[in-house]
Amino acid sequence: MIGRVLSGQRDTLFYMDSVEQVIEAAEARAAALADGDASRLAELLHEDFRWTAHVGETYDRTEYVRRNTQGHTVWRSQDLVDPEVVIVGETAVLYAQVKDVVMAGDNAEAFRMPMTQVWVRLNGDWKCLAGHAGPRLS
Repeated sequence: MIGRVLSGQRDTLFYMDSVEQVIEAAEARAAALADGDASRLAELLHEDFRWTAHVGETYDRTEYVRRNTQGHTVWRSQDLVDPEVVIVGETAVLYAQVKDVVMAGDNAEAFRMPMTQVWVRLNGDWKCLAGHAGPRLS
């Protein structure tokens, strides 16, 4: 985990706590994908959420949740590898490579790709505002 450290002990601790919270929120989003949990996934996404997939398609929150929990993409897992987080004010940018496992018919397909997410803190909770994944590396 990497986070930019601010000056001063109090700022450093607050910043590192915030970095950890963003990573935990991103991991919760990945778990909601793997579990096909539409309500949990929607809860983690900002109401104005946008996502650009590795194939170049863009989805709003409703379409993203539908595509990822109602059978279009059947997830088995998503692991974040070496996430990096930069926080400015109430906005965080997370970058990581992800290891995805999704079903392709009856077979599991595994691949890696870079992913960037933008998170905003609202009333103390981190919500994913936007993200982009791709291109596939393997």
